[in-house]
Amino acid sequence: MYFPKIVQSVDSCVRFSHGKKRARRANNKITLFLKLGRYLSLSIGVGCLTVSPLAHAVTATPIPSPASVTSPPPGASPQPKLKNTVSKRASNWAAREGQYYQRTWGIDIAGVRRVSSGFMLEFRYRVIDPDKAIPLTDKKSRPYLIDEASGAAFSVPAMENVGELRQSAKPEVNRSYYIMFGNPGQMIKPGNRVSVVIGKFRADGIVVQ
Repeated sequence: MYFPKIVQSVDSCVRFSHGKKRARRANNKITLFLKLGRYLSLSIGVGCLTVSPLAHAVTATPIPSPASVTSPPPGASPQPKLKNTVSKRASNWAAREGQYYQRTWGIDIAGVRRVSSGFMLEFRYRVIDPDKAIPLTDKKSRPYLIDEASGAAFSVPAMENVGELRQSAKPEVNRSYYIMFGNPGQMIKPGNRVSVVIGKFRADGIVVQ
């Protein structure tokens, strides 16, 4: 009469024991997996993505956009590579054309360079023969600087109590002289070619530094 109940009780105990074993095995597997995860860190880099198998997450590495790259402000000095290229072109012009102006006009042209943060252009030369260089300091001759690319002409600015920004004294041998030209809006950039005109004197193809 009590035999079925005893068998049922024994069967329940066996099932309970098997359930505990299965749970213990599952816990052991989880514990082993976590221990392995502590010591093993695997990452796979694909392009700009980093994949972590433990975290099951994908992290993107930010890539700077073209808009985030700041460009130099207006009037800033040119980059070293560009500056070296411009200087080389200016030196080539002086080596190729310099002797003509020395023989014909008695001057050694130093060149044209941007000053005052790029809002002014300075034409500088050294006198070799004062008699030949007289036309360049003649007050009656109005100097102009012409941009060869656009054809725009720039004059010598005049300041109150100072007059035109140019030297008009009688030329002296081995003395350097300058003439300042306006550059509104920094239109003339380093590397541009310009012409300087003073009366009958004209120097073409000067590379702006």
